[in-house]
Amino acid sequence: MLFHTNPKGTSPENLFNKDNQKSFLYLAPMKNKTFIVDAFTDRPFCGNPAGVCLTTGPLENNLMQSIASELGFSETAFISQNDQSEYYPIRYFSPKMEIPLCGHATLAAAKVLFQRESQIGPIHFTTIEGLDLIIQSEGELVVMEFPVYDTFPADTPTAMLSALGLGEIVNTVYNEETKILLLEIDDCETLQQMAPDYEALVRSHQGINGVLVTATSNQEAYDFESRYFWPWSGTNEDPVTGGTHTFLSKYWADRLGKNRLMSFQCSERTGSMEVELAGNNKVLIRGEAQIVFEGVFVVD
Repeated sequence: MLFHTNPKGTSPENLFNKDNQKSFLYLAPMKNKTFIVDAFTDRPFCGNPAGVCLTTGPLENNLMQSIASELGFSETAFISQNDQSEYYPIRYFSPKMEIPLCGHATLAAAKVLFQRESQIGPIHFTTIEGLDLIIQSEGELVVMEFPVYDTFPADTPTAMLSALGLGEIVNTVYNEETKILLLEIDDCETLQQMAPDYEALVRSHQGINGVLVTATSNQEAYDFESRYFWPWSGTNEDPVTGGTHTFLSKYWADRLGKNRLMSFQCSERTGSMEVELAGNNKVLIRGEAQIVFEGVFVVD
């Protein structure tokens, strides 16, 4: 799949149409503006760092994968520079593989665009799966409109609980769209102190992208906390994960009986966001981000 800008008259759902790919194919320049952005934090060097690469032309999949692996962050977002439209194709790559949707890299990419053009209106990011992500700026906050996904009852292998260092759990559910297993436990302090055996964790289950462990928060400012482990498809632990809130928001909204919640991810770097179920199967995710590096990625 190749990047291209949205030509005049092309609808967002056709951004990745094969005919459009062919008509806009040209050699990509080997110098692309690149940023490091800490997402879901109001302070540098906290939250979840993401790479953001502004391309001026299409990049081959293997080159985007190599750039993401070189940067080494849990995700790097690639977006096409576009001066004529609010629609931007966006792709996400972990150091291991392409990811269909990533919250913190979306936030990071939006922060870069909003900082470069303060008067820009709502942004539409179009993903590889055709999702139209509407992003807006509210002061220092970036507001992302993401889909809401359901979860279904699932079993947790004993080997997985052992690898995670957990005993009893409250509930286990699975989300098909993200291929993530959600485990609820009843002790937030246990969640904060978890130190998984990642090699054993990978061996404990096949066919998933990651496992999310969550509990109600013991902090007054937050409703629930979580940690996300995904050695199957990315890094060992994702510091702050917006994408999991496509199903985590609805899970806790149903459990707690409220549609607007504060989420805290209690990884080593920590991070937070506000989530709001907005109807029409949408969730609004609000968070801040800090640009900590700007440069040029050069490939000979």
